[in-house]
Amino acid sequence: MAPGFWRKVRATLGKVPFTEDVVAAWYCVRDPATPGHVRAVLLGAIVYFVVPTDMIPDFFAGLGFTDDAAVLAAALSTIGRHLTAAHRDQARRVLATDAKEQDVA
Repeated sequence: MAPGFWRKVRATLGKVPFTEDVVAAWYCVRDPATPGHVRAVLLGAIVYFVVPTDMIPDFFAGLGFTDDAAVLAAALSTIGRHLTAAHRDQARRVLATDAKEQDVA
């Protein structure tokens, strides 16, 4: 799933306001200190974000990511305390680096 995840992140960078939250959730899932049930909830939200054919397909301008945002918000409200400042810092670093690479490309 990682290549598809990063492809989707790059495609939504600067277009979807919750991209940083999705990437932070990814780092939380990858963190060995994160409990299994938390990983499962976050992974479900991440998969929902990656799959383009969900309740509202992502290609619908203006609406396509609203359901993705709702699923992620529900996941974070349930288990958000496990998403740490370190996960968010990792997300910011990788997104800043990726944004610079896209500016150059």
